Amino acid sequence: MGQFIEQGLLMLYSFIFLMRVPADMKFVAAFLVTLIYICLGNTIVSKRILTITTGLYLLAAVCFPDFLLFAPAVLYEMLKKGWGRAGIVLGIICAYFYVGRDVEIFVLLICGCGFACVLFYQSRKCEKLAEEYRKIRDDSMELNLKLKEKNQNLLKNQDYEIYTATLKERNRIAREIHDNVGHMLSRAILMVGAMKAVNREGNLEEPLEQLEGTLHTAMTSVRESVHDLYDDSVNLKEVLLSLTEANTFCPVSLSYDMGYMIPREVKYSFIAIVKEALSNIAKHSKADRVDIVVREHPGLYQLIIEDNGCGVKETDGEEKAGIGIRNMQDRVAALGGRIQITAEKGFSIYITVPKEGGSLDESCNC
Repeated sequence: MGQFIEQGLLMLYSFIFLMRVPADMKFVAAFLVTLIYICLGNTIVSKRILTITTGLYLLAAVCFPDFLLFAPAVLYEMLKKGWGRAGIVLGIICAYFYVGRDVEIFVLLICGCGFACVLFYQSRKCEKLAEEYRKIRDDSMELNLKLKEKNQNLLKNQDYEIYTATLKERNRIAREIHDNVGHMLSRAILMVGAMKAVNREGNLEEPLEQLEGTLHTAMTSVRESVHDLYDDSVNLKEVLLSLTEANTFCPVSLSYDMGYMIPREVKYSFIAIVKEALSNIAKHSKADRVDIVVREHPGLYQLIIEDNGCGVKETDGEEKAGIGIRNMQDRVAALGGRIQITAEKGFSIYITVPKEGGSLDESCNC
């Protein structure tokens, strides 16, 4: 838009020559032809056509010197196209017609052409600065997006590290309780049993019975607490990764997208199902690839196991494969979920388990 304004200013500058030449048909024709030439230069992309029009304009300027009165605007257009030689030819024609005939017009043409050169180079400088600004702005936006993505990844990794550290700490506490408190309680129970065996005083029998019962109750509570801590400390992602890495039958890919608060029943069921599925695939399928998807949705948990083998048939004569599939079905049914098994174009298992307090029908309607 700035170039149009600058060319318009140069066209207006050429009207100064009306003080030296009459406003006749030649001047009007020169104005219209120059305007058409400038418009063609701003609209036509073909370099060949523009070259022809430039040559015709220079030829017309030789035949009709009045065309040279608009040389500043024409020179600006030539500089835009990178035709410096054409601009030199235009200057030579101006000098040929006006140096010895009308020095004042020649001086005004020189000033106008100089003004056109200044405008052009200033405009090109502004365009370069604008281009650099856009590039810097785009680079800055790209860097901001990358930084935002890295921050999100860092926060996600930080949450996962905290989650992993929490599970490891629970596991450590469970081991400490089992190794220390559990052993001391076991020792105390054995000591009370020995005291009961050697006791000869009747008044101590009841207190010893109560003490033994209390120790047994404490031992039961400790065992339950240890089991609860250990069950909660199982990292489903790490266990599934270890199962896929331990599988040597064929490559196994794992796509894991689960949250951190997963019920222990879902964890152990998914682990057992994946173990059984990988075992069946290794024994009965001829697959060379297995895909496992574990995903959490707003209302349900999903497990998908697919391979590209020949499938697993329950009637292939091996009872264990049928028992394994029935075990999968029983585990999913105990969680209130659904399981779908297909053996077309490979073996596929689709499992959906509703979250606590919901149902599959409600989850599907959400």
